[in-house]
Formats: sequence, C-alpha cells, structure tokens
Amino acid sequence: MGREPLVATYSIAACDLEAGEWGVATQSKFLAVGSVVPWAEPHVGAIATQAYANPRYGPDGLDLLRAGRSAQEVVAALTEADADRDHRQIGVVDAKGGAATFTGTGCDDWAGGRTGEGYAAQGNILVSEDTVEAIAETFEANAGPALAERLIDCVAAGQAAGGDSRGQQSAALLVVAKDGGYGGLSDILVDLRIDDHEHPIPELQRLYGLHQAIFGKTPREEWLDVDESLGAELRERLARLGFEGELGEALFHWGGRENLEERIDGAEQIDPVVLEELRLQS
Repeated sequence: MGREPLVATYSIAACDLEAGEWGVATQSKFLAVGSVVPWAEPHVGAIATQAYANPRYGPDGLDLLRAGRSAQEVVAALTEADADRDHRQIGVVDAKGGAATFTGTGCDDWAGGRTGEGYAAQGNILVSEDTVEAIAETFEANAGPALAERLIDCVAAGQAAGGDSRGQQSAALLVVAKDGGYGGLSDILVDLRIDDHEHPIPELQRLYGLHQAIFGKTPREEWLDVDESLGAELRERLARLGFEGELGEALFHWGGRENLEERIDGAEQIDPVVLEELRLQS
C-alpha cells in the first residue's frame, strides 16, 4: 500500500437537482480534511474520498462523471483500477442524483456507508454505524433548506450520534452551482474549511452564518422600496460614515468596503440585511 493519508472521517456527498447544486460536507480527526475529501462540479457530480484516501479519486471520478458514467460505474471503475481498494472509502453522487458508496474490507471499524435518492453517506473508524444512519436520516428528513444547510445539519447529526471514534479536528463544506458563486463568475457557491479546531462543526456553522450574511441572497420580493423618507435616512447614515454624493454610488462604495456589494443593486430598493448593517454602523 502507498503512503496516502489516513482520512478516518465521515462525510456526505449529495445534490439538490431542483436547485442545480452538488456538494460534500465532512468532519474528521485529521488536519485540514477539506484539502483531501470533498470534490464537486455543477451538473457533473460530487465525490468524497477518504479512509486511506486516494486523492486522485476526486479529479479522476469527476472526469468519468463528466463523460456520462453513473455513480455506480464511477465507483466500480476507480476501485477496480486501484490495487489498494481494500483500504479506500468513497461516496459518489452523479448528475442525475444517482448515488453509490464503497467501503474496502480493510477499512477500520466501524466503517460503512448508506445511499439514498441524491446522497451517499459514509464513514470509517466511527464509534458505530449510528453516525452514518444519523447523517442519512437527517438528509432524508430535511428537504426544505438550501443544500449547504442540509449538509451542515447532516454532519452535526453524525457527530451527535457518536462521530469519529478518535475525536474531532477539522471539517469542510463544499457546494457548487453553475455561475452560483461570487459575481456570477464562479461555480463555487460555498467553500468553507475548518482546518484545526477543538469543535470544528460549530465553527463551520459560525462561518456559514458569516458567509450567508455577506454572500447570501434575500429574495427580491423582500427588498424594501427606497421612498423619500428612507432615502433621506440612507444619505444621512452614509454621510456619517464618510460616503456622500449620489445615493446609489455612495451606497455601493460603502457596501464594497463592508464586503456587501453582492447585496446591493442600485438605490431604488435595498436588501434588509444591508439596511440593518448600515443602521448598526451609523
């Protein structure tokens, strides 16, 4: 066997076909698990590679998915070509929501996986199978929120059910959507990594909250019309902070300083998140 890292961990690879999102969430007693386990490409699929991880399963698996292979076919192709397959673990979700998971016979107990519509959950060196069951059941029962929130809830449930028998150290969340990232110029919707932390999942939840405050999207119907009264308030508050002149320009420049430019679109309406932050600052 080679010298690949032992990524004893639990994870879920999943998709939301309606939203056009694919992603992976993972937690491990391993430094920087996000640098090894999660791989995803919009309208192609998502992959989690772990145990004595073969990092090439990520890009090679996405190549196979891109060529139209199913999740089952990808797992078979990758493992059949790998002499160390008995020590690998992988979960794959394809472009149609098909899922497959593989646990080699040489993975340390407890090790195993479970699949369902749109997800593959797996783990190794776990306290028990309850961790994977909790991940799967949480995903199946929690269809309402955005995929990123569902995935965080899944790994949190896995930890509550026992988690990695060695403890906690790092966690990661990767979610992709075509042109869903910054400025509509990136496919990376969320990419958060907790590399070394005593409580990585709560820290992941905290960072996701910050991410949503900055990059999240309030439905346009919930934006507020900027009438004469609100416009006067905005000008006054922006002036206190040193941003004067035409309202739209002043608001945009202030928003850029606060990393809120993704939530600003002219001055005829305002995102309530932006208004709240401006009021807090001024």
